[in-house]
Amino acid sequence: MANSTSGESVIRRVVRLVGAFDDSHRTMSVATLARRSGLPVTTTYRLVDEMLAEGLLEREANAEVRVGIRLWELVSRSSRMVGLREAALPFMEDVQSVVQHSTTLGILDSDEVLYIERIGSRDSMVDITKVAGRLPVHGTSSGLVLLAFSPAAYQDLFLSRTLEKFTDATLTNPAELRRHLAAIRQRGFASMPGIIVPESSGIAVPVFGRTNTVVAALSVVVPRNEENAAVRVPVLMTAARGISRALGWRGELKGALRQSNGNI
Repeated sequence: MANSTSGESVIRRVVRLVGAFDDSHRTMSVATLARRSGLPVTTTYRLVDEMLAEGLLEREANAEVRVGIRLWELVSRSSRMVGLREAALPFMEDVQSVVQHSTTLGILDSDEVLYIERIGSRDSMVDITKVAGRLPVHGTSSGLVLLAFSPAAYQDLFLSRTLEKFTDATLTNPAELRRHLAAIRQRGFASMPGIIVPESSGIAVPVFGRTNTVVAALSVVVPRNEENAAVRVPVLMTAARGISRALGWRGELKGALRQSNGNI
């Protein structure tokens, strides 16, 4: 069966099942999985049996199911994120050892920041970033860096939408956001106090790829009341330069920033 009676493909239904799992629902009954995925119970039971047979799902002792190791194995073999994470991790460890706060690596995916790596810290007050977690572009320092260095057409489309205001510090006015994005491109980093969590500040810098385009954002999350948070920027920029060179970038950081400015 390539398609259901509703016209939805098997692949689409499998994606809905896998997408139903999150940090709050790491395991669940098949009935709960059907409800969260929006699929009929009979369809869910049939697909779950097939996914269990292939190792894409695993069954717990209490009969609940969870995402299987086989799914992680298959995804990890060829994902472009593997090379990015491997290049970034040594530099992220250096940043975390100096800054002593959570260090993250995020990419732009649709209208969200997808975090593909994170090194936590016991000293972190508030940090809502998680590996494979998503946050809104305009609500994070990483997102604003990625937006600042994205193509003009994408910026126009993004800024044409109504943006949610998470705290009093969240920027939602298009004209104000454009000015802020221009400032990020000029100085090469974003420092955003309390735009999604009032108690924390994010500081992020761009990571460049082989074609001199920004492929990720490297960031740290520090307490909002930390004095002179911008002192973290040189550490982040040094690490971002190292990651960029490991990815095949051969430019100079300031020159790369100027070139990106000219492209937007």
